[in-house]
Amino acid sequence: MSREISRRTFIKGAAAAGVVLAAGSYFTWNGRNIPEKVQRGDVTYDVLIIGSGGAGMRAALAAAEDKNLKVAVMTKLIPTRSASTMAQGGMNGVTGVTDPNDSVESHTFDTIKGGDYLCDQDAVEYFAERAGANIYEMDYMGYPYNRQADGHFHQRKMGGHSHARASYFEDRAGHAMVHTLFEQCLAHDIDFISECQMLEISMSGEKEDQLNGVVAIDMRTGNLLGIPAKSIIIATGGYGRAYWIRTSNPYSSTGDGIVAGMNIGIPFKDPEMVQFHPTGLSANGVLLSESSRSEGALLINKNGERFMSKYAPEKMELATRDIVARAIATEIEQGRGVGEGIHAGVYLDFTKIPPERVHERLGQVFDLSRRFAGVDITKEPVPISPTCHYSMGGLEMADFHTGASRVPGVYVAGECSCVSVHGANRLGANSLSEVLVFGHTAGDGAADYARANSYAGSQDKLTQDCQKWKDRFDEVTNRPEGCGKTVPEIRDAMVNTMWFKAGVFREENQLNQATQELRALEEEYAHCYVGDPSHVYNTAFEQYVELGNLLQISHAIVQGALARKESRGGHTRRDFPKRDDKNFLKHTLIFKDKKTGEYRTEYKDVVITKYQPKERKY
Repeated sequence: MSREISRRTFIKGAAAAGVVLAAGSYFTWNGRNIPEKVQRGDVTYDVLIIGSGGAGMRAALAAAEDKNLKVAVMTKLIPTRSASTMAQGGMNGVTGVTDPNDSVESHTFDTIKGGDYLCDQDAVEYFAERAGANIYEMDYMGYPYNRQADGHFHQRKMGGHSHARASYFEDRAGHAMVHTLFEQCLAHDIDFISECQMLEISMSGEKEDQLNGVVAIDMRTGNLLGIPAKSIIIATGGYGRAYWIRTSNPYSSTGDGIVAGMNIGIPFKDPEMVQFHPTGLSANGVLLSESSRSEGALLINKNGERFMSKYAPEKMELATRDIVARAIATEIEQGRGVGEGIHAGVYLDFTKIPPERVHERLGQVFDLSRRFAGVDITKEPVPISPTCHYSMGGLEMADFHTGASRVPGVYVAGECSCVSVHGANRLGANSLSEVLVFGHTAGDGAADYARANSYAGSQDKLTQDCQKWKDRFDEVTNRPEGCGKTVPEIRDAMVNTMWFKAGVFREENQLNQATQELRALEEEYAHCYVGDPSHVYNTAFEQYVELGNLLQISHAIVQGALARKESRGGHTRRDFPKRDDKNFLKHTLIFKDKKTGEYRTEYKDVVITKYQPKERKY
């Protein structure tokens, strides 16, 4: 028998084991986290992508189709450790492989209805028309899909969907996707600038609308880098760590790209639309995939009641995430939960699912429950509660045909962007599809821009901005002990404010209190104690920068939540429990003034094509 293995088997093995085989080989060959030409400062990239998740690497592949363009991906992690690797359920797209009755129109309507009619319907149509092709494209790249008996990839039905359209690899869909894309990026000679944290997008000109490039810090050495670029794509993911342990996001999800975009004039669109996934482990927020409920796991309270019959009698556990999250929160509030305080929850019961099916399709859920909650889900229920999972909002994508923002040369893609495809509530397995569709779109758009424009930025200004950050590093890290509160102290206070006053349920007096508390924390942040003056792997300074970003993100969330005096999707105002299409069928835009630092709110109409808003029932 041949000892050779197929390319598909290789990728599948890497994804299943969680071993970064391709990445390990890459960094062994290279020996450096940053290419020498970047360190020397003698390269100007045509397209520089910030973020190595699904959107970032798919954008890089699209841009790199033109061999004449210099393309690079910059990440503060290593390329195969982005938040995209944590996505579990699958990627939606109409193929008709498992359900021949599915259609693009059905996917479009399910998405719009799921988003509680805050979706821009022309963007959703564009998305649904292209999502199926991306599933086939990933198959061609070597994605190790779970297969049907006939050899086609299998698709399962996720919450809020009317058909089975989510293709997947076990419950590790994102992990397999990132490995597949990374392999392709290596094959196309795309540069990777790793363990390098973006600090600022550098702009120049009278109106500060000319892109210079990106200021970043090499985390290994502490060196400040100015990387010139004709165009950049912000693909830095979400900001779930604003809710700290009550999030499914990794520690790297601190909203860096959103803040950098806001600081150059791109509005934060619909920041109040935070998705609280219903099933995070009560102990620490770690996600148990929606595929758990797709495969038959039941939600029960401490009395053993399958309580979703009271909240969504037709869809039950497969209602949309916002409905299920509110149902769980209500059960806890009314005394039918288990546990106390921030760790209170209900049970997710897998014991009706055959154990062999759990191990075949929910292997990661089984492992996470055992490791982080000490529960064997094939034998007993596991305590879960809502966890901050996703941002439907993000940097405004001004043109979904190109991925462009309103700042020339700056493009956005993935969770840090807002198209708006997800509206007020994202449906399960639409996120991985979105990063592929709009990552590809943004890559094409940025490449077109780079071909049509020469570099006109100011490298002198880029150098000045690097010096500004060097001075800030020296000042911040040399503050004396006792000069103010520590970064963790401010962070913990921020988290309590966000979870208890801007969480699943919201109301005006609590949001006003949150605003005051966040302002006070911003003042404390201005003279906080960091404590580590070293340059090599200074994680204390990294966390200081990230906390500043999270405070700005949190302020925008609260301001958007205060302004939207209605309940819609993931945004639930107890003092305004009804959806108000007359006054709030529009997007929130939060701007930050470049000079004063003050926030202001504007609105933008939702695009309606043929689906008129109506009451959402499941």
